[in-house]
Amino acid sequence: MNELELKYGCNPNQKPARIFMRQGGDLPVTVLNGKPGYINFLDALNAWQLVRELEEAAGLPAAASFKHVSPAGAALGLPLSDVERKMYFVEPDAELTDVACAYIRARGADRLCSYGDWAALSRPCDAATAKYLRLEVSDGIIAPGYTEEALAILKTKKKGNYNVVQIDPDYVPAPQEYKDVFGVTFQQGRNDYKIDASQFTNIVTQNRVLPDSAQRDLIVALITLKYTQSNSVCYVKDGQAIGVGAGQQSRIHCTRLAGQKADTWLLRRHPSVLSLPFLDTIRRPDRDNAIDIYLSDEWEDLLRDGAWQNTFTKKPEPLSVEEKRSWIARQTDVALGSDAFFPFGDNVERARKSGVRYIAQPGGSIRDDHVIATADKYDMVMAFTGMRLFHH
Repeated sequence: MNELELKYGCNPNQKPARIFMRQGGDLPVTVLNGKPGYINFLDALNAWQLVRELEEAAGLPAAASFKHVSPAGAALGLPLSDVERKMYFVEPDAELTDVACAYIRARGADRLCSYGDWAALSRPCDAATAKYLRLEVSDGIIAPGYTEEALAILKTKKKGNYNVVQIDPDYVPAPQEYKDVFGVTFQQGRNDYKIDASQFTNIVTQNRVLPDSAQRDLIVALITLKYTQSNSVCYVKDGQAIGVGAGQQSRIHCTRLAGQKADTWLLRRHPSVLSLPFLDTIRRPDRDNAIDIYLSDEWEDLLRDGAWQNTFTKKPEPLSVEEKRSWIARQTDVALGSDAFFPFGDNVERARKSGVRYIAQPGGSIRDDHVIATADKYDMVMAFTGMRLFHH
C-alpha cells in the first residue's frame, strides 16, 4: 500500500488529507488498529526516528512520548528504582521489561505534557509495556512489532479504537525531503547527521573530565533535540530526558522552560509529594494535574477549603519556597544539550540551578569566551559539537 487516506489534516476543515509515497513504493507503516490522523503520523514518524537513533547510539531499548511533533520525554530502558516506580504510578507487583522501563521513564519526564501522547518504542512492544500503557491516556503507539498478548491488550484501549502502528525497521527514507508551504515546495537533504560520543572531543572548559555516563546522557539530549521543534534545550539525568524546552524564540527561555520541567521532575521525588494522601477515586491524570499545581505558585487553588477535599483524604501541607529550593539544590550531574549555540552565559547560570554539570552545544557565538568563562566558574564540562540541530 503506497497511500493511506486520513480523516482530515491538522484541523477538521483541512480536507482531503492522506499520507503517500511521493516516489512510489509501499508505505513503511501498517495500521494494526484504530485510524491515526495527520498529527498522529507526524508524531509517530518523528518519534520513531528518535528512538531508532537512540538505540543505535546507546545500545539499549529506547522510548519516546510525543505531543504535537516534539518529545515530552525520551529515555533508555534502564531499571526503575523503588522511588521511580512510585512517582510513575507503577503497580507494586508489576513485572517490568527493559522496553517497559524505557517507556515508563520517557512518559515520566513530564507526565502532564504526556497526557494524550503518541508512544514510540525502538523494539517490539511486549505485554509488560502494553499493560502499563493501557492505564495511561494516550492516542497511539508506533513500534517495529507487537507480541500477540501486547496487541490484544492495546486493542482494548479507547473502546477498541486505540491507534496501533507497526513500522518496517529496515525502511530507509529517500535522501531528499520535500515540504509545501503556501503553494511553494521546499526541498532539503534529510538530516542524517550521526550523533555519538565523537561529538564530545572538543571540550573547551578547564574541566575536561567527561565520564561515560555523562557522554551517554549528552547523546540522549542531542538525539532528543534533533527531533524537537526549535529553539530547544534538553536536560538529561541517568539516560532519561527530565526537561525539554521546545519551540521558544529565545535561547534563555528554552533553558528556563526545560529547567523548570527538570525541577518539577526532581520535586516529584520529594517525600511530601510521594506521600500525598490522594482519594482512591482519583484518576491518574488528575493526580498528575494535582501534583503539578501543588508544586507551582498556584498551590492555594488546590489546597483552599472546599477544594482539597475533592482530591485528598486530608489537607496536605504545601512545600515552602525554601524547602523546594533546598531539594532542587540536591540535584547534581545533570547533562544538558542545546540545538544551537548559547549566545550568553545566562543560559549556563540558569542550567547550574538545576544541577547541570555537563553541556554539549554547537559553539560559534561571538560571546563563546563569556559562555566558557561562566562554565569554568562552576567547574562544568562543556563540549562544542560544531553541529546545529534545528528541526522545523
